[in-house]
Amino acid sequence: MDPDIQSSTIRRDGGRTAPLLIAQITDLHIGFDAGNPREMNRTRLEAVLREVCAAQPCPDIIVASGDLTENGVVEDYRTLKQLFDACPVPVLPMMGNHDLRDTFLEVFPDTPTHDGFIQYAVDKGPLRLVLLDTLEMGRHGGGFCDTRAAWLEARLAESDRPVVVFLHHPPMQTGIDWMTIAADEPWAAKVEQVIARHSNVVAVLAGHIHRPIIAAWAGTRVSVCPSTAPQVALDLREIDPAAPDGRPMIVAEPPGYGLHLWNGQTLISHYGVADIHPVLAAYTPQLQPMVQDFLEERDGRPTVAAE
Repeated sequence: MDPDIQSSTIRRDGGRTAPLLIAQITDLHIGFDAGNPREMNRTRLEAVLREVCAAQPCPDIIVASGDLTENGVVEDYRTLKQLFDACPVPVLPMMGNHDLRDTFLEVFPDTPTHDGFIQYAVDKGPLRLVLLDTLEMGRHGGGFCDTRAAWLEARLAESDRPVVVFLHHPPMQTGIDWMTIAADEPWAAKVEQVIARHSNVVAVLAGHIHRPIIAAWAGTRVSVCPSTAPQVALDLREIDPAAPDGRPMIVAEPPGYGLHLWNGQTLISHYGVADIHPVLAAYTPQLQPMVQDFLEERDGRPTVAAE
């Protein structure tokens, strides 16, 4: 087994393997408002961490899928480490195009590396999580070289257990013209060729676009998580770099996150926001008959009311 791989086993309910719940946060961009201890991106991240860590059931692990900071500054990574250390759920950090490997490793020195890239695999319960490094210095749109591709190939080939691959940059076009990669992006083709050879990849989970997006790709699916920092406006028009048209680009939608549930057969992805949600209906005796009807229909047997 590769030395980067860490193992853990999750057992509940008398020894049966339990479903696995993975939380995803992405595009934190801490330090955008440099020197402000209460910057907006930090307060948005704190709101997401509170909501994710209070979820029931509680996630088994959190993946922070890149753009952890705005400028790769040591102090901003230290701020993140304080927030992550206070979280009751372990956090697995990744690189995005706004990050810097050297300064990140000053603060998170125990994060595994391979040939200078911050990518590693974690065996968590029934799943293998493979976290890739698509940081390419000087490029907004990411990269993935032959060395990284060979490492990914090896991690996917050494086990037939289900695999979830995380990377910061979605390896396909997303329809957000000013943020997306080109249709013939070489590094994305390299990732696609590797993934397509392995049927045990159940999902590819990304960030970077600051919007929830889902697409079929390489025999599996790519799901893009919304950001904790402000979202990118949903606008599918082409953009003309020579003609600013006044379109919205960044919008103050609530900070987002993902919850990915492995139920033993497939990975089910939900996306939520950390915001005040007025409750319009609650599970009270008034709604109990509706719930009983739904479950009787689903399960094919009468439900029994609690005494």
